Parts: sequence; C-alpha cells; structure tokens
Amino acid sequence: MLGSGQSRYRMVVAMASVMLAGVFWNGPASARIQGNCGDCHTMHNSQGGSPMTFDTDAAPNNNLLRGTCLGCHAQGGSSATVNLGTDNMPQVMHTGGVDLAGGNFAYITGLKGSGASDRKGHNIGPLTGTDAVLYAPPGGIVQFGHDDGLNVNTNNLSCAGTNGCHGYRYSSRGEGIGGSHHRNVDGQIANPTEPADSYRFLMGVKGYESGDWEETVSSSSHNEYFGLTAPVALGCSNATSCHTSDGAGVAPPDGTMSQFCATCHGNFHTVATDSSDGIGTDTMSPFIRHPTDLALPATGEYAQYTVYDPASPVARTGSVPAAPSGTVSPGSDAVMCLSCHVAHASNYSSMLRWDYSQMVAGGGQTATAGCFACHTTKD
Repeated sequence: MLGSGQSRYRMVVAMASVMLAGVFWNGPASARIQGNCGDCHTMHNSQGGSPMTFDTDAAPNNNLLRGTCLGCHAQGGSSATVNLGTDNMPQVMHTGGVDLAGGNFAYITGLKGSGASDRKGHNIGPLTGTDAVLYAPPGGIVQFGHDDGLNVNTNNLSCAGTNGCHGYRYSSRGEGIGGSHHRNVDGQIANPTEPADSYRFLMGVKGYESGDWEETVSSSSHNEYFGLTAPVALGCSNATSCHTSDGAGVAPPDGTMSQFCATCHGNFHTVATDSSDGIGTDTMSPFIRHPTDLALPATGEYAQYTVYDPASPVARTGSVPAAPSGTVSPGSDAVMCLSCHVAHASNYSSMLRWDYSQMVAGGGQTATAGCFACHTTKD
C-alpha cells in the first residue's frame, strides 16, 4: 500500500496488457466510438513539445492510444464523467459527489469517503496499491484453483485481460478488450459473443446498459441485470462450466452477473458440488451462505419489495429487458451479487452499498434500503 490517496493516484502507470481502443462516446446513449481519430490516438505522442497521453507518466501507449484504462477512466478529478469535447468518459476514480454504477476506487485510497481501506474494494495495483488484507479471492473453490490465488490474486488484479474482469480472459481469441470500443453494442445486451457485445465489456454477461452509467439514477432510470430463478451447480467441464467451448475463455454459462462474479468467488453462488459446499445442498432455506441468482419469494416479507430501489437492485429473469423498469416482481425477479455489493469499490467494507453495521434487526428503523429492502419486516 502507498501512503495516501493522492500519492497512490500519482502512481498510476500504463497497464500494457490492457489497451483501450478509444475514449469518446457519441452522446450518453451510445458507447460506440465516433469522431476524430486524434481524440483517442496520437501518431508521435508529441504536440508543441508536450506529450499527448492522458496517463500521468506521459509514456507512449501501445496502439498509438492517448490513454490506458486508468489514463482515460481513472483521472482522479472532481466529476464522475470527464468531458473532452462533445462526449463524456465515465470515471471509476474521482472525488465528485455522485458515483457511477460500478462504484469508485477513490474510497480505497482515501481520496474520497471516510478514510482509506483495502476492505472497501478491488485493488488495482497501479491505481490503489496492492491489498494488505487479502491475497486470494474470498469464496474461491480449491479445485478451481482460485482460493489460493493460483490464477487471479490481489497482487495481479487488473482492469481487463487474464487477471481482470473486462474483455477476454484465458481465451484463444486473445486477451483484453482491444478494438471493442469501436464495435460496442449498448442498451439491451441479450446475445453476447465477444466483449464488444457483452454488458460493460464483461465477456458473456447479459443486461441493459443505462445510457449515463447511472449518473442520474432513479427507480425508473438505471441499469438492468440478468439473473436466474435458481442458481446452478457451477463446474469446470460440465454443461454449467465457466470455461467456454468456442475459444472465448472464461465466461458465465447463463450470462448472469452473479455467475460472472462466481468465476472467482464460486462458493458465494453455486449449490453444493463435490468441490464446494456453496450456498448449501439445495435452493431452499436455510442457507449457509446468502444465495444469489435466486428469485425473491412472492410471499411473506419479500412480497413487499415492489418498487425498484437502485440502492438494492434486482436481476430480471427469463429475458433481458429492453428498457429499465421501476417495478420489482417477487417470484420472478432475483437477488444477485450486485443487490448488496458494487463492482469497483464503495465507502463501506466488503464493497457493500450500505453500512452493514447499521442493519439492526428490530431496531425500528425507517430506512428501507440495505437488508431491509427485501427483509421488509425485520427492521
């Protein structure tokens, strides 16, 4: 770990394995790159004696790009988006008051929030420093080689590629997201075949992308996530394997967000197998770990969660929505990993969307977020 949030930010360096194919979007509703080539690329990395890169180290980037993932999307400024002409670039590290859907790495470094802590998010070494608390992914499965950090660990975690989340991972087609910005499909993502047509470049994930990355989120304007009514028994070589047969590498077999998270954190998703005790032996309560990709019951306390709360999102089952909905349907809509956590980092331990220490059963609270969004009678 580095000394302070500002110091960590100054240590951002080019990540050679993760090359962007551009930075501009033609308005918030379209993420496909359009515009002048010089907005994203530079022939000589020099103009008027000054470097042309967005990265703090000013070194030239592969593919003649002006920025790496971090140089473009983690500039550490005061806004959740950066406008460099006519379009905005979403920021995953900034000091602004509004965070985008994935969260904000600035909470890890202390650049924003209640103080620096490795427990607040995923550590990307060049951006936040390596993790002093964890090494292997929590919830990993021994036989999958993840629990001991054999494949992915907190010292090698990156934005994309083999040791990251975005783009191809362990794929014969290559690694990372090279070229994806030019081919990106946004809005409804129902048939992912490559990073460019996968939800947020997460290979194989289905969903609906909010046009402004949830900068102006509400019950009727938000991302939509895809899920299952019951989790499956994930494996390495069966019909529910995370390893694809078409050369695409590691991807969720059914395209759900929770299955994607489970490619590293398998115990938190799968039902019991020979290699994992998972959430328990079946999909019925009691569970030994909180289930994901499981439909909210349509009876009892769960039936009262009917108005979509962006602080406690649900996944849609059956088909991928073509537009956001402000309605929650117990019995079909499902709890998922992102119902409780954000993907990058939050101001709370374990990347939670809310302060778990304030979830007090029987406390007579008026808040309906957090645990009580679903467990409506326990506050």
